[in-house]
Amino acid sequence: MESKSPEETAPPRAGEELDAGKLLEWMARQSPEFTGPLHITQFPGGASNLTYLVRQGEREWVLRRPPFGTKAKSAHDMGREVRVLSALHRVFPYAPKPVLFCEDESVMGCPFYVMERLQGVILRKDLPPGFSLSPEDARTLCENLLDVQVALHRVDVQAAGLADFGKPEGYVRRQVDGWSERYRKARTQDVPDAEPLMKWLAEHLPPESGRAALIHNDYKFDNVVLDPKNPLRIIGVLDWEMATLGDPLMDLGCSLAYWVQADDPPDFQMARQLPTHLPGMMTRRELVARYAEKSGLPINDFHFYYVFGLFRLAVIAQQIYYRYALGQTTNKRFAQFGQFVTVLCRHAERVIATQGV
Repeated sequence: MESKSPEETAPPRAGEELDAGKLLEWMARQSPEFTGPLHITQFPGGASNLTYLVRQGEREWVLRRPPFGTKAKSAHDMGREVRVLSALHRVFPYAPKPVLFCEDESVMGCPFYVMERLQGVILRKDLPPGFSLSPEDARTLCENLLDVQVALHRVDVQAAGLADFGKPEGYVRRQVDGWSERYRKARTQDVPDAEPLMKWLAEHLPPESGRAALIHNDYKFDNVVLDPKNPLRIIGVLDWEMATLGDPLMDLGCSLAYWVQADDPPDFQMARQLPTHLPGMMTRRELVARYAEKSGLPINDFHFYYVFGLFRLAVIAQQIYYRYALGQTTNKRFAQFGQFVTVLCRHAERVIATQGV
């Protein structure tokens, strides 16, 4: 096993620059410790909220804000993200600590917040230069990734002050209905209508389980930070914008939607965004079995949760593609998201046909 230096940043993408002067003026008003010029760069990846590295001398923070051109502010609620981090970092050591929160839209045109930076390695589509995993390392990393998710689902939300952070009752039905409505509103003519897929989900809702947990809703390799000294160890979990109280199996289903394994069909391989295909990486079936073992939850017919995860990911991609089609974002990497939607819908239909995972 070899590691690399912590996550690299780059100058902000065109159209996504921040006004360092205004930001410094506001930060200095919050505390006299924030003095001196700011240097702002942007993290790669991420298709929803934008993430920046803010440096002042040797000190570093991470700034999060909604994407430019956002119309649906409820989908990028910075206050909600700050609330869950403020409560969670005390009881879940992987959650970064927020430092400042700004609701004054005269500063940046939107609410935003600043949090501590977790220094470490983040895995994306391909392993970074200088980083390698043996098959044994890959399996250990998968086990650690899954175990942290189980630990999150075991957080005592009452003790954390998050007992009202969502409505677990009826969660699965609301998710299916809500994401179906979002897809219909965001659909463009060059993607499937997905009506049979949405109909299948609505007709195969599992019985109300009574399970309730704090769920991340976007838990995957590129939202966890690995220890640079021991990259098999997870030291942080990022991007809490979709966290809520809900059914933990829905969270697992959404995570596995990103999990493209080595024996998946070629078209689904093209949708791979994470290094989950490497030798030694666990299969989706193995991850579900480990989750059942570690959580103690009985899991039957997991394919509903996996199909939902694939569909929800397709809707997220379609909402971004819709903004691109309307010219609300000019990021060229979003131009391919329509094809991504088609592949995800097709794979969900295969899972329905085979009832596999």
